[in-house]
Amino acid sequence: MALGAAFCVVCGDPPPLTSTRLCESCFRTRTQLSSLPATLQVERCSRCGVINDSGQWGRLEGAELYERWVRSALDVDERALKLGLALHSEVVDERNVRISVQIDGSIEELAFKDEHETILRTSDSVCPTCSRIAGSYFEATVQLRSSGRRLDAEELTELRATLEPLLNKEDTDPLFFVSKEGEVTGGTDIVLGSKALARIWGRTLIQRFGGQTKETQTVVGHRDGLDITRLTLLYRKPAFSLGDVVRWRKEHWRLAGWQKDGALLLGLHRNHRTGVKWRDLESTHVECRMADQHLVDLVNRDNTAGEFLDPHDWQMREVLLPYDFSPTDNSIRIAFIGDGWVALPHIGADDGADEDE
Repeated sequence: MALGAAFCVVCGDPPPLTSTRLCESCFRTRTQLSSLPATLQVERCSRCGVINDSGQWGRLEGAELYERWVRSALDVDERALKLGLALHSEVVDERNVRISVQIDGSIEELAFKDEHETILRTSDSVCPTCSRIAGSYFEATVQLRSSGRRLDAEELTELRATLEPLLNKEDTDPLFFVSKEGEVTGGTDIVLGSKALARIWGRTLIQRFGGQTKETQTVVGHRDGLDITRLTLLYRKPAFSLGDVVRWRKEHWRLAGWQKDGALLLGLHRNHRTGVKWRDLESTHVECRMADQHLVDLVNRDNTAGEFLDPHDWQMREVLLPYDFSPTDNSIRIAFIGDGWVALPHIGADDGADEDE
């Protein structure tokens, strides 16, 4: 070996050498691509089944859970590049899963490959949400009511269904849960774990069904010099729904959409829209509900009228076509008002949409 030439600082071999002045053999002897503990511990809520992931509780199952835990526990050399990971899992029993891991990569442009085996063990725990539910914790009560009448079972089911998407979001707040619910005179009371959830749900109900909300706060204690309060949110659903035909100021209108402080009405016999506040709608009478209307095919028609089969007795009837009727239409929506059928102008609710302004 020439005087002054590079050599391995451990065994004295000549180049090629790594950046640490080691030959390949010595570098491999002193370098480990990765390490993995023999066991991994997972906490699962015994009540709802969610997993504790570094203090965050969420739903992880199967391959997603195994890969997440292996990646978090795997210690990889910080110099490693072009990493590849493969897992194989084998269920031992309901609490233990054997996971085989293969990992490859390169360090100093030298290829490395490791194989590990670990046991993923599951232990029972209780998540904060279930703990609060068990302790009857709550921050808010939402009261579902209607204006001047009792909500029927179908309406209550429809209102309650709008809460589920808020509870089932992946990134939902741990306090977004239902503590208790039950029917009361005129409606239902639903006790929630979060004031924020109650307010979000209240806005959702107004956007979907119209109506108004009223909030009241009750002081239940003190902590660190601050009042601890609970919220009661009263939601009043209007006595009518989108698409209903109502009588207001001696004229017939279709309820076309909701506004912040009232509703949007569309005239039945002339193309006229108007916004009406809730206070002015208190005396409104529903002439035909959306559920009682019919979509019928036209048998004959001319420029002003059309014939159809009466859905009550299957006799041929005639009705004036609505002012927004298109020559390409083959059907119309009708409502029985007074003593006869009336054709209705089209609104967004007919297609499942709202016409909010």
